[in-house]
Amino acid sequence: MGRCGESPRRGIIRAVKTTGKHRDEAERRAVSRTDGAGKQTGPSRVRCPWCLGDQVYMDYHDREWGRPVKDGRKLFEFLVLEGAQAGLSWITILRRREGYRAAFDGFDPEKMARYGERDIARLLKDERIIRNRLKIISAISNARAFLRFEAGPIPFSRWLWSQTGGKPVVNRFKTPAELPAATPLAERISKDLKKSGFTFVGPVIVYSLLQATGLVNDHLTDCFCHPDNRKKA
Repeated sequence: MGRCGESPRRGIIRAVKTTGKHRDEAERRAVSRTDGAGKQTGPSRVRCPWCLGDQVYMDYHDREWGRPVKDGRKLFEFLVLEGAQAGLSWITILRRREGYRAAFDGFDPEKMARYGERDIARLLKDERIIRNRLKIISAISNARAFLRFEAGPIPFSRWLWSQTGGKPVVNRFKTPAELPAATPLAERISKDLKKSGFTFVGPVIVYSLLQATGLVNDHLTDCFCHPDNRKKA
């Protein structure tokens, strides 16, 4: 859920091909709806280049990425998915999202926290998810850490949002090359999460979590999803 290409958080821009040729950067980022004859049937929208060329990616970019999430359960879902993505492309996880939802009881942390060896064995056979034992065990232990956090003095969502002062950090990057893989904010949150018993929460994964859930808005300045452009619309 990071920022560009096959693995958004790693800054790899996927080449989008049409009729055997690469579009130039301007064309790739101005995606128009056209009919079979090539006539425009809807408004052109400039998007962050990492999502282009795949409808699943574009829908995720348009409807979710960078939009503030304050529901604790939803934040936990993204935490599980971000951990699963480690070392892989985000599109790999997006296409398995519903499989994860089914396999992990709708990302219900209370149910997941009770998983034992039989559940781990079941999940290791489930082709709908990434069958990596360490990642599966991490999802389970993170459910337990999340519940401990929720039982504490401050809920997970309120604590996480307090790290940004309760409002999104809106960046104004013009090119994908400017996007960081991690920041001091992500490093600080990563350390705190690890102290609370969470795993697979390194700074890069945490920064992608912040981007995905809108604590940090990293849409490029000419993307129609950037807050500055939404104000103009």
